[in-house]
Amino acid sequence: MCGILGMVGTPWLEAAPLALATLRSRGPDEQTTLNLGETVFCHTRLAVTDLLGGHQPMRTVDGRYTIIFNGEIYNAPALRKELEASGEIFLTDHSDTEVLLLGYRAWGAAILPRLDGMFAFAVWDARTRRLFAARDRVGIKPFMYAAVAGGLVFASTLAPFFALPDFPRQIDPEALRDYLAFQTVLAPQTFLRDVRQLPPAHSLVFDADNAQLTLTAWWRVPPAPAAGDSPEHLIADADAAIRESVTRQLMADVPLGAFLSGGIDSSLMVKYLSEQSRTPVRTFSMRFSDDQFDESRHARAVAALFGCEHHEFSAPDVTGDYFAGAIADLDQPLADPAYVMTHALSRLTREHVTVAISGDGGDELFGGYARFLKTADQYPAKVWHAPMRRLIDAGLLPAALLRRTLSGGEMLHYQRVELGPWPGRKDLRQLLSPGMAARVRPEKTLALWRELLAEQGPEINSDALMRADLWTYLSENCLGKTDRASMAHGLEVRVPLLGQPVIDFALRQPAAVHLKGGLKSILTGLARKELPETVWNREKHGFSVPLHRYFNAEWQGVADDAFARCATIAPFLNASAVHALWSDGKAGKASRRLVYTVLVLLLWLDGKGMVA
Repeated sequence: MCGILGMVGTPWLEAAPLALATLRSRGPDEQTTLNLGETVFCHTRLAVTDLLGGHQPMRTVDGRYTIIFNGEIYNAPALRKELEASGEIFLTDHSDTEVLLLGYRAWGAAILPRLDGMFAFAVWDARTRRLFAARDRVGIKPFMYAAVAGGLVFASTLAPFFALPDFPRQIDPEALRDYLAFQTVLAPQTFLRDVRQLPPAHSLVFDADNAQLTLTAWWRVPPAPAAGDSPEHLIADADAAIRESVTRQLMADVPLGAFLSGGIDSSLMVKYLSEQSRTPVRTFSMRFSDDQFDESRHARAVAALFGCEHHEFSAPDVTGDYFAGAIADLDQPLADPAYVMTHALSRLTREHVTVAISGDGGDELFGGYARFLKTADQYPAKVWHAPMRRLIDAGLLPAALLRRTLSGGEMLHYQRVELGPWPGRKDLRQLLSPGMAARVRPEKTLALWRELLAEQGPEINSDALMRADLWTYLSENCLGKTDRASMAHGLEVRVPLLGQPVIDFALRQPAAVHLKGGLKSILTGLARKELPETVWNREKHGFSVPLHRYFNAEWQGVADDAFARCATIAPFLNASAVHALWSDGKAGKASRRLVYTVLVLLLWLDGKGMVA
C-alpha cells in the first residue's frame, strides 16, 4: 500500500518532492522521486510484499515503461506464472508491482479485467509519450488528477494539490452540493474545481504530444439477472467464494490482523482467517461507554470462539483535539461519523500489525440495508400530488407539506439525502449564501446515483438500488472513509468481501435472492452455520457514534469555535442558518447528521484558503 504522485509537462515538476511529503503517512517506509525529463514519478511506500524487491517507481529493463502503483494484486502469483510461460523474465522475487508492469507491457489495457485487487496505478510509456492510469472496480483505492497548464498532475489524494505553489483553490460548487446532501463528494468531482476523481473501473490515457485526455470505463456494474444460483447451493457457493478471496488476500510479508465489530461481516472474516492462520489471529475493536452503541461484548465472544488475540480500545478517549486532528487528516470533507472512530481504531491497530482485514462491502453487495426494500412502486402518485405541489411552490401552502406530494423515484431521492432541491427543511439553499445558492444547481443533487439507477432499467427496484450504491455510497463513503482513516497511520486495510470471486458471486444473484426472508439472507445463512447466535440473531447495528453526546461533551469546545467563525471560514455559507443549526443540534432538535456534516466542513476548510 502506498501513495503515488506524478506529473507530465506541468510547471510544478520542481515542487514534486514537497507535494509528495503530504502522502508520507500512506508510505512511511520509503519515499522516492524519479525524474524522467518531462515526467516526474513519485512514490511513498508502505512495504507489505517483497520487502526487498518491490521498490517503486519501477521500470522495465529497456526503460520504456515506468510504473507507480498503490494497492495489492491478489492474483499476482497466477498472472506471474502466465507471463513467465509467455517468455517474460522477472527480476523480483514476488512483487505484484512487477506483475502489473510486465502485464501491462504484454496486454495493455486488456490487463484490467484480469486483475483481482485494489489498485490505482499509472504507467508512463516513454516511446509513445503517453500515460495510462486505472482504478479498481469499486474504487477501493483513490486516484485524483488535474489536466492543467497543458499537462497532467495526478495523485492518490487531493492533499498534494494543496502543496503545489499557486495551484487554483476554487471550490467546486457541485462537489459542495453533493457533500452537503450526501456527506461525501461523488466522482468525478472533488472539492477543488480543477481536480477530478477517476471514477471506479475507469482508465485514463494522457497523450503528451497534444495534451489530450481520454477516459474509458473498462467495467460496468452488470444488470441483475432474472435468477441466481441454485438455492440449495447458495450458501456453499458463498462460502467457497469468500474463502478463496480471503486466501488470496493473506499474501503479506508483514504482521496481519482484523477489525472485529462483532457483526456478521467482520466475524466471518475472522472465522476464515482463523482457519488458515497457524497463530492466533490478532483482532481489534472499539468499545463505547454507551450500551446503545457498544458491540464490544459480541466482538469478545467471536474472538474467544476462534481463539484470537483480541485488543479492545475505548472510544471515549476520542477528545475534541483528536477529533479535529482526524478531520485535518482528510484530503477533502467526508462526514461519515464512523470515520473518526475508524481513524482511532487504525492508529491503535497499527501499533500491532501492518495489514488489517475488514468486512467492508458486505452490506452493499449482499443487501444489508433496509433502504434496499423501499422501492419506487411503494410510493404511487396520487391525483392531488401535482396541484398540491404547485400550491407549495407558490407559497400558498406550507413547505412542511411537501413530503406528502412526493411519489416514486422522487420520494426515494428525498429519503436518500439530508438536503436537496425541495422547499422546506431539506432545502439545500437554506445553508448557502445567495451567490453560492445560484451556482450549486440543486436539481442535480445526487445525479450520479440517479444515473446509475437509470442504467439498471426503467424500474427503481431493489436490484437497481443495490447496484447504484456500489459506485456512490460504497466507493466514495465507506471505502473512502476506510482508506483515509487507515492510511493516515500507514495501515493497509484489505476487504475480502470485495475480492473478485465474491463480487462475481454476489452480482450473479438478483436482489430477490439477497433479500429473501430479510436483509442479507445469504451471509446470514452462512453465519448461522459458523457463528454464535448473538452475532446473526440481533438487530443490525453498524459502526454508530453517539453524536449528540459528543456535541455536548468532548467535541463541544472545538465545535463552538468552528461554528462561531463560520462567516470567516466559509463565507459562501449562510452564517445565521448555520448558527441556528448548531444551536438546535446541541439541543437535539436538528438532524445530527446534518450538524456533523457542516461541522466537518468548517473544520476541514479552516486554514485551507479556499475561495468560492
